[in-house]
Amino acid sequence: MSTVGAKLLTAEEFFHLPDPQDGSKQELVRGEVVVMSRPGFEHGEIQLNIGSLIKEFLRNQRIGRVISESGVITEHQPDTVRGPDISYYSKERVPLEGRIVGYHDQPPDLCVEIVSPSNSKRELRAKIKEYFFAGVRMVWVIEPEDRSITILRAPDEGRTLYDNALVDCGDVLPGFSCKVSDLFA
Repeated sequence: MSTVGAKLLTAEEFFHLPDPQDGSKQELVRGEVVVMSRPGFEHGEIQLNIGSLIKEFLRNQRIGRVISESGVITEHQPDTVRGPDISYYSKERVPLEGRIVGYHDQPPDLCVEIVSPSNSKRELRAKIKEYFFAGVRMVWVIEPEDRSITILRAPDEGRTLYDNALVDCGDVLPGFSCKVSDLFA
């Protein structure tokens, strides 16, 4: 975190910071920069699987856009910018075409968080609450250790699925479904 007494950053100022030279990830939490370790190989592979599954679905369904590791503003004054592993935006929130530079002013419909060894349950729960408070409609929490997904439609209400269970997003990502095992393939 930044030092005590340092000026709090806005989301715009945070966006324009140079990338850390050590390759670490950063988020902005209530105006202060928080440094996190880069995820490992398994995390990256699962992230690519999920993003690819949704992207392939969207090629035919043109109902939104999927992105990875892009900032999501969850709070203002002081600003918080989180970096979900995957985000899906419906065309009602983000146009299907055109460049978007910086952080979008609308929250995603879906945020995906892949649990890493460095994630504490407390921190993850706080991040999930922030997403919903900002207007995110659904959060997936992916647990590589037991190869499960918890699908949340509210900060304190979710269901956990395993193996051959079907992931269905209902009206958040209409028509998309896959087996839980596909997320880890």
